[in-house]
Amino acid sequence: MILHQFYLNCLAHASYLIGDGQTGAAVVVDPQRDIAQYLAFADEHRLRIAHVILTHLHADFIAGHLELRDRVGATIYLGAAASAEYAFTPLADGSRIELGRVRLQAIETPGHTPESISIAVYDLDQSETVPHAVLTGDTLFVGDVGRPDLRAALGWSAHDLGGLLYDSLRTKLMALPDASLVYPAHGAGSLCGKAISQETVSTIGEQRRVNYALQPMTKGAFVDLVTADQPDAPAYFTYDAVLNSKERPTLDEALARELNPMTLELVLALQRTGGQILDTRDPGEFAAAHLAGCLNIGLSGQYATWAGTLLDPTKPIVIVADPGREHEAAIRLGRIGFDHIVGYLKDGMQSLAVRPDLTASTERISAQLAAERLAEGALAVDVRGPGERALKFVEGSLSIPLNHLAERSKELPKDRPLLVYCAGGYRSSMAASLLHQQGFSQVSEIAGGITAWETAKLPVITSAASPS
Repeated sequence: MILHQFYLNCLAHASYLIGDGQTGAAVVVDPQRDIAQYLAFADEHRLRIAHVILTHLHADFIAGHLELRDRVGATIYLGAAASAEYAFTPLADGSRIELGRVRLQAIETPGHTPESISIAVYDLDQSETVPHAVLTGDTLFVGDVGRPDLRAALGWSAHDLGGLLYDSLRTKLMALPDASLVYPAHGAGSLCGKAISQETVSTIGEQRRVNYALQPMTKGAFVDLVTADQPDAPAYFTYDAVLNSKERPTLDEALARELNPMTLELVLALQRTGGQILDTRDPGEFAAAHLAGCLNIGLSGQYATWAGTLLDPTKPIVIVADPGREHEAAIRLGRIGFDHIVGYLKDGMQSLAVRPDLTASTERISAQLAAERLAEGALAVDVRGPGERALKFVEGSLSIPLNHLAERSKELPKDRPLLVYCAGGYRSSMAASLLHQQGFSQVSEIAGGITAWETAKLPVITSAASPS
C-alpha cells in the first residue's frame, strides 16, 4: 500500500494519494485544484489515478476533482447525501473501492456538512478487518473537530449539524481501533476549526485521549461547545461550497484566459470602472511605492484566504506582481475559485517609472515614533483578531479586525492620523491599502506590529477587557 499526504501550507490543506503497488490503481482524496503534484507522484510510482473522492463539498478551497476527471479520466465520488451538477458515484456507509490489496470503505459522518464522509483505509496484506488509517475530512481534526456552522447560508442550522457531528464522532469514528491513523483534511491555520493542532496525523486512541471535543459530555453540551467562539468565516466560503458542486472550467482553462499582459492605460481604465487592482508584492515593497488605489495582499502570507475575504468575487481583478510571479498569483486565486482575473500589469511597477504621478507610498514608522505620535493625538487601529487582541494590545487603540474593516471604516475619523498595526506587518499593509481606497489620507503603519512594539519595551495592556 502507498499512502502519501500532500500539504499546502497557505490553505492549511491536506490531500492524499492512496495506491496499490501491485495493480497500479490509485485514488486521490480531497485534491487541490492544481493537480500537477498528484500526476507527478503517480508517474514516479507507476500508478494510475482511477478515482477521486471528496469527503465533502469544501468551503475553503476549490477541489481538483474535475481537473482529475478531465485529465486522466478519474471517476468522481461524493457522499451519498451530496448533490452536484456533474456525474459522480455516491458513497454510503460501507461502500467500497477496491485497489487490489488496498480497500477504501466509506463511513457517512455528517456534521461539518450534511454530506460529509470519512474513508477507512485497509491494507489487506496486514488485516482485512482493522483499518490502517481513516481519512476524516473536516469531521475530525488533530486536536479539534469540524465546525458545524458553515452551511447556515444554505439552510442548515449549526445546532442541527452539531447534533449530527456528535453522533458521527461517537458512533462512527470513535468506534474504530485506537491504533488506526487519523489523517484530516486540514491543519493549524484553517478556519474550518478553532483549535486545530500543528500536527497533521494522529491516531484514534490519541484523539480519544486529548481532543477536547471527544471527552465525555452530553449532546447538548457538545453542540454548545463546538458552536461557541468559532472564528468568522470568510464570505467566499459559501461561494466555494456551492462552486464545488458545479460543473465549471478547469484551472488550466481559467488560466489560459486570465494571464494577459495589460498596459498601464488598460489597467487604469479598468480601475476607473470598478475593477479590483490587486498588488501581490511583499508589504515592504508595496509601502515604498505602488499604484494609487490598489489593494495589497502579499504572496508571502495567507494570500488566498485574505483575497477571498477582501475581494469581491463578482468584479474583475488585475494582478500587479513582481515580474515572473503573475502565474503564481493567478493559480493561488484559482485555488479558491476566483477565476475573474482579466490580466496583469505588464512589467509590474516598472511600467509606472514614467508616471510618478500615479504612484503612492505608505509610511511605515518605528514603534518608538508611533508612541510619540499617539501621545500627540494619533489613533492606533488594531486589525488583529479578537483572540489576539484579548491577550495584549496597545493602550487606547481601537479594535477593528481586518475582515471587518471595510464595513466598519466609518467608525474611524478622517481628520486624525491613524496608525494601523497587526502582529508583524502583513495584515496592517492590507488594512492601510484598504483605508487609502476609502479616502483616508493620514494612514501609517507601525512597522513590525505589536511584536516590534514589545521589542521596543513599550507598554501593552494584557487584560482581556479590551475596548471595542
